[in-house]
Amino acid sequence: MAHAQESATPALQETVVTATRAEQPLSDLVADLSVVDRETMERSGAAGLVDLLARLPGVEMARNGGVGNSASVFLRGAESRHAAVYIDGVRVDSQSTGGAQWEQIPLAQIERIEVLRGPAAAVYGSDAIGGVIQLFTRKGEGPARPYAGIGLGSRATRKVEAGVSGSAGQGGTLDYSLGLARESSAGFDVQTRGTHNPDRDAHRLASGHARLGWRIDERHRIDTSWLASYLNAGYDDYGHDAARPVDDRSLQRLRTAGLTWAAQWSQAYATRLSVTDALSRYATTPSPYRTETGLRGYLWQNDYRLGAHRFSAALERREDALQNAPIDRSRAQDALALGYGLISGRHTVQLNLRHDADSEFGAKDTGSAAYGYAFAADWRASASVGTAFRAPTLYQRFSKYGVATLQPESSRNAELGLRYARGRSSFSVLAYRNRFSDLIAFGAAGACASSYGCYANIARAQSTGLTLAGAHALSGVQLHASLDLQNPRNLDTGKQAPRRARRHATVGADTRVADWTVGAEAQASGQRFDDAANANRLGGYALLNLYAQTRVARDYQLLARIDNLANKNYELARGYATPGRSLYVGLKWAPR
Repeated sequence: MAHAQESATPALQETVVTATRAEQPLSDLVADLSVVDRETMERSGAAGLVDLLARLPGVEMARNGGVGNSASVFLRGAESRHAAVYIDGVRVDSQSTGGAQWEQIPLAQIERIEVLRGPAAAVYGSDAIGGVIQLFTRKGEGPARPYAGIGLGSRATRKVEAGVSGSAGQGGTLDYSLGLARESSAGFDVQTRGTHNPDRDAHRLASGHARLGWRIDERHRIDTSWLASYLNAGYDDYGHDAARPVDDRSLQRLRTAGLTWAAQWSQAYATRLSVTDALSRYATTPSPYRTETGLRGYLWQNDYRLGAHRFSAALERREDALQNAPIDRSRAQDALALGYGLISGRHTVQLNLRHDADSEFGAKDTGSAAYGYAFAADWRASASVGTAFRAPTLYQRFSKYGVATLQPESSRNAELGLRYARGRSSFSVLAYRNRFSDLIAFGAAGACASSYGCYANIARAQSTGLTLAGAHALSGVQLHASLDLQNPRNLDTGKQAPRRARRHATVGADTRVADWTVGAEAQASGQRFDDAANANRLGGYALLNLYAQTRVARDYQLLARIDNLANKNYELARGYATPGRSLYVGLKWAPR
């Protein structure tokens, strides 16, 4: 897991797309960005996507139980709904809960992750208050490369996967990738308090992806992508009757599809036209509940390079729809986004402006400015400011708790950074302050149809913090660590934001021993509170994980991992259990 500001050898010229929606070398970025590749994901042995993300600087997660249960991801202390999430460029969101349904996204289909911390609404529009998380599936290249894998773990965990990727035609005109995976676990009783069904809450997740790319000629290319997942997970509903226990299940579906035409009209001018579609469904049984969000997007991106200058202009349309009986509503946002970048000698500049017009509440303007100065070899200082917003969800406006006149949540962010990178050694320190206004919270009854309470723009909050991260190779041992010191709080009450710690850190090391790669990592988090009133305290915790990996034959790779070695008992949400000590062993076949 590497920071953009902590990139490896510059000669590799690894590129990212999340910062500006256009490919850029990591070494050119001023933004605070992390990259995770597939090799790192496999070595991590992470049970789910949120478990993997929580090991990155500036990222925390909470979950109501184990894998398959409702989860949240917090970037720099912002709310989970304040992270814009994309899969192969397809936006995913829920117009019911707000934010991505993290438990629906299958880690087995993800090849690469880019995490941008800090507001990016001037590039991406609504939702990118805390940052942007881009997930990419496998892309084919070269000869056909099949793979297959199996894994067994604690609590009857089973995983199987298979796929193939590659390219065909002269010069790789056609590239393709196809993958299928299935995982299941007997789980554990996710609730620890109150009257509930004491059964083990098992889960099953089936997923698949397909990507196809066609290089028409040297200037034109068409890409298509598709991903789908089906999740059946156990949970414990309220109102349990011990005489007639029921197995409460959540049934979830996720589907994404995208079509993109990229054209390089000249050495300086390129365009990208894309149409994307996503569907996220959540339902429960035997208690009857169902909500479904549809999101369609259209993007026309233009990029022009003139020497050290980069100009961009984009037209974008987003259409959201929610079906959550009796709600059947939709809305649209149209946007114009402009960008300018400069890389000249020691100086790096990035400016962005965006105008969003919503069919419901009107217009919203956002902007950002970032400057980096390389004051010495391998050292860079940076400063940036930016504004962002999130439009209220259709559920917040049109449910019985909703208020149609809700306004967007807004934020203003400022940050300063210092970065060093040389070879496999890197260090960064970044300080930020993000202020939120008009936050939507559940308040007293009055403006809606419910006598219980209504949504309202009633909260102000602020998240300030300092993130330190580093990596260094020492006598054959690769070390990495990060520390976050933050203060996410409600400005009206002075209380700490729920389920977010003031301090959290990771530290890890790996090395080669004979034919094995062996490593250890520790995660630590300070105390948190489960509620906005800070009445329910969640204790701090520290976890130690171990892993070992080797090639048992030319085409076979073995991975063994132990998570929570000390069998620590801790909570991420009040009244919900977390997995204890867990063992996982996996074998993967991939012809070289």
